[in-house]
Amino acid sequence: MANRTTASASSGPRRKLALVLGIGEYEEGRKLPNAENDANDMSLVLEGIGFIVTKKLHLTYTEMRHVLVDFDASIRSTDMVLFYFAGHGTQWENQNYLIPKDNAGIDGADLKKRAINAQDVLNDLSDRDPFVTIFLLDCCRTYHVRNSNSTPRATNTNNPESDGLKAMNAKAGALIAFACAPGTVADDGNGQKNGLFTKHLLRQIVLPNQDIRMILADVTDGVMEESTSKQIPFLSVTLRHRNICLCDQNSGE
Repeated sequence: MANRTTASASSGPRRKLALVLGIGEYEEGRKLPNAENDANDMSLVLEGIGFIVTKKLHLTYTEMRHVLVDFDASIRSTDMVLFYFAGHGTQWENQNYLIPKDNAGIDGADLKKRAINAQDVLNDLSDRDPFVTIFLLDCCRTYHVRNSNSTPRATNTNNPESDGLKAMNAKAGALIAFACAPGTVADDGNGQKNGLFTKHLLRQIVLPNQDIRMILADVTDGVMEESTSKQIPFLSVTLRHRNICLCDQNSGE
């Protein structure tokens, strides 16, 4: 069984698709100037190692929905699929939401119809039965969410200033990487061009013939060292194959 799995992962060139989203020009709240840089740089690096990249910046909710539907429809069962998001994200009622550009006036009750459920995105990608799904979220930032149902005396079980994201469930054949541990906040870069997680990710994913698990181990080490362990990336892995290499020299990348 192990030999068949290894052979399947290295049986020759396969199509590599990536959807890269960066949202920083928010209508309300804190803007994220690094999100556009992160998405631009991630797209260039992925294209350089053979990915077919769809990059979109500063999308509204409706635009995000359309882009996701189109990307899902393009996936074949043998594809390596990568999803990357840089922007605001929040958790609400045990679900993670990716916040679109048109976020003015969003409160907790609005998230289901005005933000993108991250678990639904992952499930939709996995349901296309790709060879592997790599799901990268650099959105563990503090994001204020109003609770329109709360009163000054009410006990609000949803923190209106949501820190970080909640752990997600990965279907078989998927890998999820958060910029930081669930419930914590990522470093935006402190005046640097890229956020801390993406900065180290960009350095590592260009290395040839490196399994994605080893790449993310090195990313984690780099992020922890630079942040003096204040930020610790979080992984959820249910990969079925060995040797999942984003940059495979044997396939010409």
